[in-house]
Amino acid sequence: MPSTEVYAATTAPNPKSSWFLVPSEHLDKVRFILKITQVVLSFLAFILEEMVNSCISCSVLYFFEFVSCTAFLFTLLLLVLLASKLHTKVGITCWAKLDFVYTTAIAVLLLISSIVFIADNGGSGLEITAAVFGILASCAFGGDVFFFWRTRGLPFPDGGGPAHINGGPVPVEAPPETEKLNAVANGE
Repeated sequence: MPSTEVYAATTAPNPKSSWFLVPSEHLDKVRFILKITQVVLSFLAFILEEMVNSCISCSVLYFFEFVSCTAFLFTLLLLVLLASKLHTKVGITCWAKLDFVYTTAIAVLLLISSIVFIADNGGSGLEITAAVFGILASCAFGGDVFFFWRTRGLPFPDGGGPAHINGGPVPVEAPPETEKLNAVANGE
């Protein structure tokens, strides 16, 4: 006689319980791909710059190294945080502002450091290739900023609506009273 199970499974798997959350409220699929592109291009720019053996103007090389390494590491960290549940553990509530300001700043710094590195280097193919990858990474960061702006708008409150402090609305001050509550009637 075949045995039958007395109890059926009472829980069903929850697809929302995974650690990987793309698309999510902070990161959609297009921006996820842009973030991965930023990580890869800034990593390639950093690795190619690290392979340079000698430099004529080392301060320019070091500036490019700092910016490309920062772009790689912090973008990777931001990607991991926004694509997982880890962003809920950090205690930051303004992820849109942080992402927008960071991405804009890195786009500008990476573009400046790449242009300066192209203008003042030893002329080796490795230096020029590293700077080109820096410019491509800067374009990926700029594309991310543009896409963010087109799909979500600027993450800063404008004068039209109430501002938010830590996720809650800022209390609006009431206009001053025109009549006193304890005023004596008939001018007395």
